[in-house]
Amino acid sequence: MPVTIRTLNKRKQDGEKFSMLTAYDATFARLVSEAGVDAVLIGDSLGNVIQGRDSTVPVTLDDMVYHTRCVARGNQGSLVLADVPFLGAATLERILEASGALMQAGANMVKLEGGAWLAEAVTVLKRNGVPACVHLGLTPQAVNAFGGYRVQGKDEQGARELLEAAVALEKAGAAMLLLECVPRALSAEITAAVNIPVTGIGAAPECDGQVLVMHDMLGLNASPARFVKDFMAEAGGDVAAAFRAYDRAVKDGQFPAEQHCF
Repeated sequence: MPVTIRTLNKRKQDGEKFSMLTAYDATFARLVSEAGVDAVLIGDSLGNVIQGRDSTVPVTLDDMVYHTRCVARGNQGSLVLADVPFLGAATLERILEASGALMQAGANMVKLEGGAWLAEAVTVLKRNGVPACVHLGLTPQAVNAFGGYRVQGKDEQGARELLEAAVALEKAGAAMLLLECVPRALSAEITAAVNIPVTGIGAAPECDGQVLVMHDMLGLNASPARFVKDFMAEAGGDVAAAFRAYDRAVKDGQFPAEQHCF
């Protein structure tokens, strides 16, 4: 049976974990989904790992639509999420345009980077049949505003703002949240405070699900982030086995471990 948002909601209610990986083409989408990974994310991280850029900022909507079409063709039943690229969420009109294009390309859900200010857009998207995942914490599209890739929510005010944003976005109709580079204790608190699924990356094992960039977990990044584990090393060079190992480790609660958290 295909994985849907109802599948992930039930996992949360039952206290079961779900897995997510990025993919950018049909072949890897097929391998990831056949390995049992619940969700496939066409991330604007393609700017880094596919296009060789130093950030996600140059990625265009046309880029995202193209790669979403490729992934949708190869996918074998996983939930498909696609990123709204840089400045795609600048206005409600642009959000609707980008989201419509990504859904028509084959996405089941769109992912928006931002904060509580996205509440109105989330409500409008839901009203128009578009489930939205909101990416909170370290949002890579804002790397220039942050002054680098930094953990978010470390001080009391920042933590309060993230928690309040999560609650407000759920109320507005968000289907899912994604927390990146958020301290473990805060990530766990946010996950417990909302009834929608929460995915973590550099967050907490207490999150309902986990996501990694595929190239990172295959050991292809020469300078991996702290929250990355090389699953290819354990799989003896077998890509499909690495995907299965990741899925199993997430669902068994073995990943992330303490060393992957902040």
